[in-house]
Amino acid sequence: MTGAPGRLLRLIRDQRIAFVMVGATNTGIGTACYALFLWMLPKGGMNYMVALLGAHIVSVLCAFVLHRRFVFRVRGHVMRDLARFELVNISSLAFNFVMLPVLVEGLGWQPLLSQFAIAGVQVIYSWFAHRDFSFRRAR
Repeated sequence: MTGAPGRLLRLIRDQRIAFVMVGATNTGIGTACYALFLWMLPKGGMNYMVALLGAHIVSVLCAFVLHRRFVFRVRGHVMRDLARFELVNISSLAFNFVMLPVLVEGLGWQPLLSQFAIAGVQVIYSWFAHRDFSFRRAR
């Protein structure tokens, strides 16, 4: 990391816990967006996938700001960091696009419950990907 630790890191002092706290906050934001888009869109068909895409856009922008400011605390290279951050999130979204229909259509799970299950797997992946790729700085 470059730059001084953010407020959250000064308080928590463990980057992993700060990551989980910011991730939990963003998961709440993303889930609320997903539920809102599900509610706004007509029922039926594959609209739960359209809701997923809308929630992804909102939550990725929010997550980038929160992680960059409170967890990884880097300076400069904003567009490069955002591109890398989105690349990690797109790969996570691709996993979500594959697994969500499997759980909803294949196993008969509710879309919101399916999304929670997928999010658990994504937390572990995203910690390593964002730490080692999105916000990585050369020594």
